[in-house]
Amino acid sequence: MTTMFWTQTDGLREASVWQRVVSWPYAFAVWVRAALYRAGSFKTQRLPRRVISVGNLTVGGTGKTPMVIWLVNRLQARGRRVAVLSRGYRRRSRGRHVLVSDGHALKANAAEAGDEPFLIARRCPRAIVAVGADRHEVGRWILDQFPVDDFILDDGFQHLQLARDVNLLLIDSTDVRGLSALLPAGRLREPLTAAARATAVVLTRAAGPEAAASAQSRVEAAIRRPVEPVCVDFVPAGLVHIMKGHSFDPAAVKGQRAVAVSAIGNPAAFTATVTKIGLQVLDHIVFRDHHHYSAMDVSAIQRRAHACRADLVVTTEKDACKLAELLDPSDAWWAVRIEAQVWSGEERLEQLLVPSPSEEGGSRRA
Repeated sequence: MTTMFWTQTDGLREASVWQRVVSWPYAFAVWVRAALYRAGSFKTQRLPRRVISVGNLTVGGTGKTPMVIWLVNRLQARGRRVAVLSRGYRRRSRGRHVLVSDGHALKANAAEAGDEPFLIARRCPRAIVAVGADRHEVGRWILDQFPVDDFILDDGFQHLQLARDVNLLLIDSTDVRGLSALLPAGRLREPLTAAARATAVVLTRAAGPEAAASAQSRVEAAIRRPVEPVCVDFVPAGLVHIMKGHSFDPAAVKGQRAVAVSAIGNPAAFTATVTKIGLQVLDHIVFRDHHHYSAMDVSAIQRRAHACRADLVVTTEKDACKLAELLDPSDAWWAVRIEAQVWSGEERLEQLLVPSPSEEGGSRRA
């Protein structure tokens, strides 16, 4: 298989001496920033509603988006009114805040919103979704317009400016090596000891106890106390035609020949997913995470699919949000729909979603 671009999560090369040297001042800067927030020198602001943060310690995909979707669905099933706050990474809009969905209709496209917030808005049509760099400001802006019970802070573990009531830390159990070193020598945004800030550690892509054990032991060694993780796997729930919108069971395409396309943080995980549903992956064309596709990209992919005699082109739902405007209705391009499946610690996670009596009704003051 070939790739059009190498992405950081395709594999970890041995860090060079200069990368390790550069990681030292980076580590010091990260430590100082966190210490200043702990000391109160940097102000942490609070919204007058519950805030549930979903984040990670590493660059690359740990499954934040399907986890956010799972949380939104669980909260809404309890009758809660939910708003998702996201940075909108690599969005092309310049506004301080952008309303992606008002809980009834989409108000921005993938380019304006960023691919992940746009996907969340599509998968959770009754949730309010908004983006902006200052999540406290965006949250107040949302409260001026809509009734909200709970905010979900997407990719919020390092966003220390906003206080949170529940702090979920996602760690990819298949990427234990990624927990070894800070940027740029490794993939850690913060030292692994920062996991001590988490209300709960969520081990993702953990298909069973053995898959979770190594990551769990690394976290426990770093924070020097036992961890009872929530274990989550991501399972393919269907194939969705990008242009026509209809879906069917992945079993219907078992054995067919496919070219895979992705621009995500963990392309290897997508290859594994496509293989799991029974497709024969002839090639996986990989772009950098959050890549903005062009008509030229689509033409190149179609030529490759034709050369491979592929039956279909398959991509992620996140990529499909950006590719739709570049395809024709007749194009056999499909997106794999992924859902989070909590197989251990679900009851504990559900309990974290229940507000305390003092929090009920958003009675707190900012």
